[in-house]
Amino acid sequence: MSSPSTPARHAHASGGAAPKVEHLPPLTRPALRPSLPVGVAVLSFLLALAGMLMVLTAAVAILHQYLGSSAFPDSLLISSSLDIYGASILLVLGAAIVALARALWDQELWALYLTVGLLFAGLAYEFFTASITVLFLVLIVVFTYLLAVRHHFY
Repeated sequence: MSSPSTPARHAHASGGAAPKVEHLPPLTRPALRPSLPVGVAVLSFLLALAGMLMVLTAAVAILHQYLGSSAFPDSLLISSSLDIYGASILLVLGAAIVALARALWDQELWALYLTVGLLFAGLAYEFFTASITVLFLVLIVVFTYLLAVRHHFY
């Protein structure tokens, strides 16, 4: 099999100058990413903080169950009524909330939908239990805000 002869191959093989490239491929620019709204950043930070607190609480409770009071004194427990199953559920829920906070920070669309859905469920619960309080008003404000900034998510 013989290879096709090209001028570039002959120039390189004979010690001549390298071929000149007269054009370059067009520059590709990454798609512009919408900026992170301040309210979403605050919500993401608060969710991450709450999730990490849940993970820490569950981890200390699980270690307290296995290692006893000698390794972790009772004064370190945030919730002394957690058994091993409750602590495991709290650990998984906390990790899910931290993942949701990270996805909100990254402006993932599924995280927006999940957060809006959870806020709507909280609003429905507050409304149907006749608990119109400051928490209800805060949930309405956050719900409306997330709907207003939904175009920042992709």
